[in-house]
Amino acid sequence: MHGVLLLCCIETILIDHTMFIGEVINNEPRFDSRSLGSVFHSCNWCPSSLRDYYRSDNLSADAAGIGKIIIDMMVKSGLYTRGYAAAITAATATIGPIIPPSIPMVLYALVSNTSITSLFLGGIVPGLLMGAVLMGMNAWISHKRQFGQKSRVNVTELPLVTLRATPALLMPAILLFGIYSGVTTPTEAAAIAALYALLVSALLYRALRLRTLYEVLVESARSAASVGLVIGASMILTYVVVQEDVPNMISGILSVVDISPLAFLIFVNVLVLLLGCILDATVIILVIVPLFIPTCQALGIDLVHFGVLVVVNSMIGLITPPYGILLFVINAVTDIPLKEIIGEIWAFLGVLLAALCIMILFPDVILWLPGILGH
Repeated sequence: MHGVLLLCCIETILIDHTMFIGEVINNEPRFDSRSLGSVFHSCNWCPSSLRDYYRSDNLSADAAGIGKIIIDMMVKSGLYTRGYAAAITAATATIGPIIPPSIPMVLYALVSNTSITSLFLGGIVPGLLMGAVLMGMNAWISHKRQFGQKSRVNVTELPLVTLRATPALLMPAILLFGIYSGVTTPTEAAAIAALYALLVSALLYRALRLRTLYEVLVESARSAASVGLVIGASMILTYVVVQEDVPNMISGILSVVDISPLAFLIFVNVLVLLLGCILDATVIILVIVPLFIPTCQALGIDLVHFGVLVVVNSMIGLITPPYGILLFVINAVTDIPLKEIIGEIWAFLGVLLAALCIMILFPDVILWLPGILGH
């Protein structure tokens, strides 16, 4: 489990430092202005889906890097308002920990004794759903407010752009194939994906130097160690909670009020959404969520369904006004007034909450793919 954590850190940080971002950003200017609405959304969504926005320190680094670059490009194009550029960047960042490789889901698997494979599979359709509703809202707003509509779209170089980005996009596919085909364990698949990221960065994109490799390894070690400390502390807290019989106390209270599984899920999701505004997702998953797992089991709630909901919800909390951490991070690195960002974030927050409601009401959105693949 801890090996998966470290290796996922290495591969995602390698992507951050070298492969994918440079290819997408460097080829972005090849598109004409009319396509900017969709292309800029792709530039936000695809990198965030390949990386992990699950800790506030990593959020700061990502917002100062890829997020700030894309926001600056959108603003300098003269086709978007500052608040809109910041809001769409913040909203698309929530998809990162949902699409595998997902470190938050690894952490949830650790505290719930749930299959990592099932969680990874369960996150794919919700991640695509979140991307679809965000792109739909982006397209509607862009059309309504005439964003990025000044000239015809030049798609002649689209095949070349896609071809150059393909090696980077294959990395998650390698990871998922290894795990879901049964050829490798999650740790082995993560190791292969990390090696692939290293080779492609160094040999194909030629973006990896010894100094960069050193920085990647140091940052990966720090990331894994910081999470490890939280895991250790959470284990102590979990021991105390179990010894004091807190889970049974919570279950007893809920049994007295005769709560239904749906009402319980709504209650927990509202709580996690509020906590996500002020607490790190790692803390929520490792400290708060274990308190509710026994109740989930007593009510017959699938732990894969519950885990994916928790991860999705804690990510949405990061952009929930007025205290969403990600809003403050982007405000700090771009100097865009928080009022402008919050003013534009509501539409994207609304569709993400709608997607979350669909996941709560229809568990098969999460459980369908693990089910058909035998997990």
